[in-house]
Amino acid sequence: MDQALLNIQNELLNDTLLLSWLSDRCYQCLFQVLGTVPAGPGPGEPSSAVFNVGTQYPLTLQLNSTNSDTELCRIHFSFAEQGNYSLWIKNVNDTSKEITCAIFIDEEPVNSYFPILVAFLVYTGLASLVAIGGYLMGLDVVRNFMYRMANTMETERLINSELGSPSRSVEASVHAAAPVAPGRRLRSLDTFRGLSLVIMIFVNYGGGRYWFFKHESWNGLTVADLVFPWFVFIMGTSISLSLSSALRHGSSRLRLFWKVLWRSLQLFMIGVLVINPNYCLGPLSWDSLRIPGVLQRLGFTYLAVAVLELLFSMTRLDTITDAWWYPAQELVLYWPAWLCILALETVWLCLTFLLPVPDCPSGYLGPGGIGDFGQYSNCTGGAAGYIDRWLLGENHIYQNPSSHVLYQTRMPYDPEGILGTINSVVLAFLGLQAGKILLHYKDLHKKIMTRFLIWGFVLGIISAILTKCSRDRGFIPVNKNLWSLSYITTLGCFAFVLLFITYYTVDVKRWWSGAPFFYPGMNSILIYVGHEVFADYFPFKWKMMNSQSHAEHLTQNLVATSVWVLVSYLLYRKKIFWKI
Repeated sequence: MDQALLNIQNELLNDTLLLSWLSDRCYQCLFQVLGTVPAGPGPGEPSSAVFNVGTQYPLTLQLNSTNSDTELCRIHFSFAEQGNYSLWIKNVNDTSKEITCAIFIDEEPVNSYFPILVAFLVYTGLASLVAIGGYLMGLDVVRNFMYRMANTMETERLINSELGSPSRSVEASVHAAAPVAPGRRLRSLDTFRGLSLVIMIFVNYGGGRYWFFKHESWNGLTVADLVFPWFVFIMGTSISLSLSSALRHGSSRLRLFWKVLWRSLQLFMIGVLVINPNYCLGPLSWDSLRIPGVLQRLGFTYLAVAVLELLFSMTRLDTITDAWWYPAQELVLYWPAWLCILALETVWLCLTFLLPVPDCPSGYLGPGGIGDFGQYSNCTGGAAGYIDRWLLGENHIYQNPSSHVLYQTRMPYDPEGILGTINSVVLAFLGLQAGKILLHYKDLHKKIMTRFLIWGFVLGIISAILTKCSRDRGFIPVNKNLWSLSYITTLGCFAFVLLFITYYTVDVKRWWSGAPFFYPGMNSILIYVGHEVFADYFPFKWKMMNSQSHAEHLTQNLVATSVWVLVSYLLYRKKIFWKI
């Protein structure tokens, strides 16, 4: 999977060749040796060697002579999956020492992205059928017909069974036809949360083994890098709405604090159990227990942001429209909390750029390994990695970071580590501001959506400055492993824009009910824990006929994700919600 076959044909009589490769995605990396190609045995008789090459990113191939250690040629090429290629190395003519290198396609590659198109069409078709069915059921003619059919069948059943009375069936039909009063809960928030959770489950199960559904090796973004921050963001929004409601209804801040603390501890402990599944075989071993994790970070972030809200939130939300600071009241009214957030971000910047790390440059943000031309191979993550290894120990953090494959890092590094949790708190606090906007401008849809867009625009400008609009050359690159400042401003920008879209379509215009994402959003913790615990069981995983097929992996991962969406729908219908 994600490989092609490369056949090297060497017509050089006196040169054994050394083949090296370098991925375009690997920033400032050293060439890696792929193998050697023997010299040609005689005139017109090329030697050959066959290698597997990666197809995820374009590659640069380098051919050096082992005799003189000089570079003979360099080729930049983008290979496609399961294609067969030939690379010919020959002299231009018998008298010239000029070398030519050319790649030819021997066998056409497969279209590895075709399964995605098929899956998209299938799900689009299902969504269209559901939408058409919902539209038809909303028509008075169809609805009245269904009611008449239901009443006729019920009457026949009662006559045949000689049980009950017609008055009961009439009463039942009246209750069935009565419209349900709409709730006060914003469906767009649960839809946003559910969308993040569904994508998170899909990428955690493998994402069809496509590279863009895996986490980025270091700097940059893929689909997999979007969803966890969005979940953190919408958690902050929910904190604002829930605690504000509790305070308005007379709950004491101290009592709410103990509830928040208990919930945070539960999230932390559940997270430790989920990411250390060997507890099924016996007591957890402290020697290899991983401490950081997704739920652990959610628990600490929830605690920090909820405490800020309890300390500085207002019990009454009186809107002062004639004050000069009215357009920014969600900022001005909570300036002490903002000072705390700015102080936290200052701590992150100081530790990241000023903390001395042994044998590493100050402010190092690279992956180590073969990155930065191999100068800082043991400096993975800079200060963030050093703090985790120092405080938690190498055996208690993630052992196989995403930088391992591309950058060949040897150091353990945890993407949910201690230093990055500071920026997780900042991102949740940005989500808290979205909640403040919803509270202060309640039912003023235009003002709410305008502020969502303003926040998204401001955060986008900050990201552009920090990154210089590049992947690797900015002051602070976008990096999910580090949870860098530009990462949270970029994802915060995306989150405000996405929240604007869902709020407009779900709660304002009501063009969309939020289904099917609304249902997992209502039971997010239960669905997340369940997908982790049962990941290796049928129907979420089964033995494949061809484990090298994107189509089979995509089918398995989509089925597993769809099953969890169905489970969440059934739980919703049964009114089962797991709250901690």
